[in-house]
Amino acid sequence: MAKELLSSLQKEVTQLRAEGKYQETIEKASKLLELGTLNNDYKSILIAHINQAASYYSIGEIEDAFVSMEQYEEITQVHGDDADYLQLYNILFLLYEFNKQYDHAKETLLKSMQFAEQLKKYNILSNAYSNYSHVCIKQEDYENALDNAKKGLAAAKLHEPNTPVLEVRVMFNIAHAYICLDLLDDAKLVMDEMEKKNVFDSFIRERAQFQLLKGEWLNKKEAYRESFQAYSAAKEIVDTYQDVYLLKTIQEKRLKTSETMEDFHLSYQVQKEYINLLNIINEREIAQKAIKLNVKHQLSKMQKKAELDYLTGLFNRGYLSELAASWLNAAEETETPISCIAFDLDGFKAVNDLHGHLVGDKVICEVGSVCKSTLSPGFVIGRYGGDEFVIIGRNSLEETVKLANVLKETISGMKLVENEQCIKVAASFGISSTEDDSLHSFDELFHLADMRLYNAKQNGKNQVYAGSIA
Repeated sequence: MAKELLSSLQKEVTQLRAEGKYQETIEKASKLLELGTLNNDYKSILIAHINQAASYYSIGEIEDAFVSMEQYEEITQVHGDDADYLQLYNILFLLYEFNKQYDHAKETLLKSMQFAEQLKKYNILSNAYSNYSHVCIKQEDYENALDNAKKGLAAAKLHEPNTPVLEVRVMFNIAHAYICLDLLDDAKLVMDEMEKKNVFDSFIRERAQFQLLKGEWLNKKEAYRESFQAYSAAKEIVDTYQDVYLLKTIQEKRLKTSETMEDFHLSYQVQKEYINLLNIINEREIAQKAIKLNVKHQLSKMQKKAELDYLTGLFNRGYLSELAASWLNAAEETETPISCIAFDLDGFKAVNDLHGHLVGDKVICEVGSVCKSTLSPGFVIGRYGGDEFVIIGRNSLEETVKLANVLKETISGMKLVENEQCIKVAASFGISSTEDDSLHSFDELFHLADMRLYNAKQNGKNQVYAGSIA
C-alpha cells in the first residue's frame, strides 16, 4: 500500500512542477519526503528534494533551493545513480547562473558533461555545452563560447532519434558568438542553416529568438531600420505567449535602436510600451511575493507540525535528536555540558488496562503539560513514544539531578480523577551528562540515560538514578 502511495505521489509531484504549480509542488513534495523517509525509499526522497529545489528556484527562493539541493546531494552521494547526479548538476547550474556565480556554473556543467558522456545522453551533453557557451557569452569570452557551442552541435547530431530543434538551440550560440566576434558572414551562414531546419513553425519561443538574433545581426551591420523591424517581429511573437522578461529585453533593444535612428516619435511610442511593460512586471512580482509569503507560511506550519508529537504537543523524537546534535556540535567549542533525562511512568500498563487507552492518553498529556511548566531554563522536553519522555538541557549534571527530583515529586503529587476514581501516577528517571568524557553523540547520551532509567526501575521505581549501571 505504501509503495503504491509513494509511486502516486512521485508522479503527482513531478506533474505539478511541470504545470508550474510551484506552491502545490512544494507542499506535496514535503509529504513525499516524509513518507519516503518513513519507508527508507531513497528514490522518493530524491524526487521530493529535486522538485522542491526547482520550485523554490522558480519562485525566486534561491537560498531555500540551495538547501534542497544540498540535501539532494547528500542522499545522491550514498544512494544515487549517475542519472540522479545529472539531475543535481542541471538544477545547480540554474541556481549558480541566477546568482551570476559563473565559475561555479561552469564547474557544474563540466560535471554534467562527464556524466552525460558516460551515459551517452547526447541531448543532455549538447544542452550542457550550449549552456557553457551561454555563460561564456555573458563573460564576453566569445572564442570559448564558439568552441563549446560547436561541441554542443556535434553532440546534438549524435542524439537519436535525430532532433533538428536540439541542433538549432545550440546554433543560436554559434551565431551569437560569431556576431560578437564581428564574423558576420559566418553568422549569416549559420542562420541560413537554422532556417533550413524548418523548426520555427512548431517552436514559437525559438521563432521569437531567431527574430531577436536577426535583429542583432542587422544591428551590427548598421541596418538599424531592418534591425528594428526584426525586433518588432520578435515582440509580436512573444506577445502571443506573454514571456514578459523576454519582452523586456526586446523592448530595450527596440528603444535603443530607435534612439540610434534618431526617430524620436518612434522612441516615444516604444518608451510608453516599455513603461507599461515594467508596470506589468511589477504587478507580477508583487503576485510572486504573495506566493512566496504563502509558501513560507505553509512550510512554517508544516515544519512546526513535523516537529511536534501528535498527542501531547511536546517536541517529538526527531526534533530532540536534531536539537541535541546541534548543541553537541556547539559544545565542542564552548565546553558547555549537555545533559539528558529519560523517564517514564511506573506501572502505566495498569492504567491502560483498568481505565482504557483514552484515559491513558489523557494521563500522558497531563504529565507532559505539568513537566513542561516545571522545567528550569535551558531544558527542553519531548515525548519519545508511549509513556516515555526525554529532556535535554545545556546544564550541569548537578542541576539536571535537581530538576529530575523536582519533576519526580511533582508527578507523584498529581491528582488525576477519572469517573470519580483517583489515578495515582509516579515516574522513574535516568540521567546522563557529557561531563562523562566517554559520551560524544546524542545516541550515546540517550542510551546511557535510558540504561539508568532501567536501573531506577530495578531499584524500586519512583526514583532518580544517575549512578553506575548495574
